[in-house]
Amino acid sequence: MSVVGVLFLSYLIISYIAGAIISMSIILENRDPARTVTWLLIFILLPGIGLVIYAVFGRNIRKRKLFKTQKLAHNIKEKNLFENLKEIQELVELEQSSIKRKILEDEDEEEEEYAKKRVISLLLNTGMFPFTSNNKIDVYVDGNEKFDNLLRDIKEAKNHIHLEYFIIKDSEIGRKIKNLLIEKVKEGVKVRILYDDVGCWRFWFHRKFFNEMKKSGIEIMPFLPAKLPFIGGKLNYRNHRKIVVIDGNIGYTGGINIGDEYLGRNKKFGYWRDTHIRIKGTSVYMLQMIFLIDWYYTTRDAIDLKEYFPKMDYCGDSMVQVVASGPDSDWEAIHYAYFSAICQAKKSIYIETPYFIPDESLLIALKSAALSGVDVRIIFPKIADHKMVNNASYSYFDDILRSGGKVYLYTKGFIHSKVMIIDDKIASTGSANMDLRSFMLNFEINAFIYDEKVVKVITDDFFEDLKNSEEIKDVDFNNRKMMKKISESIARLFSPIL
Repeated sequence: MSVVGVLFLSYLIISYIAGAIISMSIILENRDPARTVTWLLIFILLPGIGLVIYAVFGRNIRKRKLFKTQKLAHNIKEKNLFENLKEIQELVELEQSSIKRKILEDEDEEEEEYAKKRVISLLLNTGMFPFTSNNKIDVYVDGNEKFDNLLRDIKEAKNHIHLEYFIIKDSEIGRKIKNLLIEKVKEGVKVRILYDDVGCWRFWFHRKFFNEMKKSGIEIMPFLPAKLPFIGGKLNYRNHRKIVVIDGNIGYTGGINIGDEYLGRNKKFGYWRDTHIRIKGTSVYMLQMIFLIDWYYTTRDAIDLKEYFPKMDYCGDSMVQVVASGPDSDWEAIHYAYFSAICQAKKSIYIETPYFIPDESLLIALKSAALSGVDVRIIFPKIADHKMVNNASYSYFDDILRSGGKVYLYTKGFIHSKVMIIDDKIASTGSANMDLRSFMLNFEINAFIYDEKVVKVITDDFFEDLKNSEEIKDVDFNNRKMMKKISESIARLFSPIL
């Protein structure tokens, strides 16, 4: 055997031995079987390369406590860093007992109201996510609406501006926001920005855009820097949240990052359909708390919070529950709430998502609902922005269609909206996609809305999107080319790690 042959054989033996050792570690962690099998398949099919992929994307930081959440929580409690946490915890405990009592007392009430209380109760029990009713909510369907209002609110800021985004680009809208924030700093307004280190990789090349903000006095920090991904294993766990808090009483969250494509200026995608909400009211306290905890995780900077939680006057009557989830959480709160809501749906389930990779539990819940006669409809982009994820998503549409659900492809442009509507009673929108990455790996934030007037607005937007969509028919779907089916099936095999 030649020297090359010996080296290659040695490479294979070492790779398979290392793969076997890591496989045993994965098996002992008792992960989801689908994810475990996927990694075993990668180690077999891609010897050596599979180990590199695992080093970057596969390490389970929940088990390894990479974020040292317990230590941080202990610091917060012992040093009394966030007094408001105690107030929120007390509010949650009060709401838990109140909702539990109402569920037991009102079992014969309207089924939709009963289901609503069950979702509220689940979210109360999976974390400190109180529901509040003193809120006014505005719903925006694209970046033009969102940024027009955001720029106006930033101009009127008097005390502080907090921003947390997955993507911030040196773009026309990015420069508008940057210049306005620099002006506000000069006026004495405190500005803090958290950005995802991977989502904002362009900062490495657009240093002027980044440095101008820092030099002006804006505090800007990367969340979970991925400087040594092969050693630290952090690259796979990204902060996908979109949060803006202005003066403690106005907040924004949804699916829109900062970039010109979100204004429909990307030639490939054209019109960019998204969903974002503006909240004025008590639920902004939760957006603020989540931002400040993320800021503390990143900087270890304990901020005096008195000025960041101002007294809230009457704003409106919308009931909202702001929910955060991530690899530092004990429970996958958004994932669990989606499953609970879908299982309890009696009439309709409407979903908009740019990526559709449900786990087995959500897929079974959706199929069961459709087979039971519930009106299940999914709107999905016709244009693919991530080919492999798009192919994997199509493989799941077969299950939805066969069970009686309907799938529509959005044709007006690209739909990036992340929305779920249950029985016209509950709506959820935020940063989380209907995929495993959002539910299990990313730091996400969603607002669960229980105000039927606001839910109707979001539902009307959904049906307006249907007018700009084409339905996937069973006949056409089943007759797609064999190579297309094969590529979808292969992509599905890797869906647990996409």
